[in-house]
Amino acid sequence: MSTAPPIAMWPVAPLQGKVVLVTGGANGIGRGVAQAVLGAGGRVLIGDLDVEAGHACLDEWQRGDDAAFQRLDIADEASVRDFIGAAQQRFGRIDGLVNNAGIAGPHGTTLENMDWDEWQRRLSSLHGAFLCSKHALPALKASAAGSIINVASTRAWQSEANSEAYAAAKGGLVAFTHALAISAGPAVRVNSISPGWIGTTAWQAPSRRHAPDYSATDHGQHPVGRVGKPEDIGALAVYLLSSLSGFSTGQDFIVDGGMTRKMIYAD
Repeated sequence: MSTAPPIAMWPVAPLQGKVVLVTGGANGIGRGVAQAVLGAGGRVLIGDLDVEAGHACLDEWQRGDDAAFQRLDIADEASVRDFIGAAQQRFGRIDGLVNNAGIAGPHGTTLENMDWDEWQRRLSSLHGAFLCSKHALPALKASAAGSIINVASTRAWQSEANSEAYAAAKGGLVAFTHALAISAGPAVRVNSISPGWIGTTAWQAPSRRHAPDYSATDHGQHPVGRVGKPEDIGALAVYLLSSLSGFSTGQDFIVDGGMTRKMIYAD
């Protein structure tokens, strides 16, 4: 595919004038969230280690002053501090933070063979959420209605073999969410989104982008009849970032097409 899906414009603009930071925002779910923010009238700073994908986003979006990219390593506190500072310098405010960055693949080696460094690396999404929230909170508290979203996973609630580190990271994000919601409220609301199977092949850097190729069985596993899309997560993120969800905090929202509710038995 030569181009990624375009920005879908909302019929109303629930994020008009709002500034949202999206970590891991250059690819996949993160890009879907960033595009949804733009489509809802917001401005966005995406942070990502993938510089190629980050610049591709800006080239394809063509949104001028409404969108910016900065290289970000969520495991490096200095990099996080610079990212938050860049948002304040460029936009003058921060209204929302989406902690999405982290290792995408749930599968690792067996627990017996995993070394400490690899365990720590696979918990990067939890560590990054801590660092980004820590440094963004003052600006979010100064906003009229600050909002944080932590992107967890249905792997926080169910697992396959050899995914302990990933499950621990995502489960930790859910717990971090409700703890921070109590500490940061009422100035800042904090929620998490737990995606299920989200197809992201069309939402990568141009050199890695290709059309999705799912079987009828893949789609049929979902009660809604299809694999998820980054737009599905983006739509919920806009709701949670906006005043539309002003009575929601400390919650985890599962977006999986109903898959975790479906009983599956072997033939």
